[in-house]
Amino acid sequence: MKTIGLEHATLETCVKDARRGRVIVTRKGKPVALVLGVEGLDEKQLQLGSSKKFWKLIEERRRQKTLSRRELEKRLDGTNGRLSKTARRR
Repeated sequence: MKTIGLEHATLETCVKDARRGRVIVTRKGKPVALVLGVEGLDEKQLQLGSSKKFWKLIEERRRQKTLSRRELEKRLDGTNGRLSKTARRR
């Protein structure tokens, strides 16, 4: 991560440096902006990355119980890759 003072920062320099890592822009030694490179991301990914609703869904999902691969295969066994109604309710 690079830090650059506002008095020395240009948009071109910040964008160039942000392609390699985060850039913190400071004013009088205190952070005032963070510049992130987003090359390789599309607009939808950028919107999701800053969406409170999306991250709330992720947090909720992470609190849910997960299945081991063995358990998943057991539930899928004999169903041609589709979960049975009983397995889906668990």
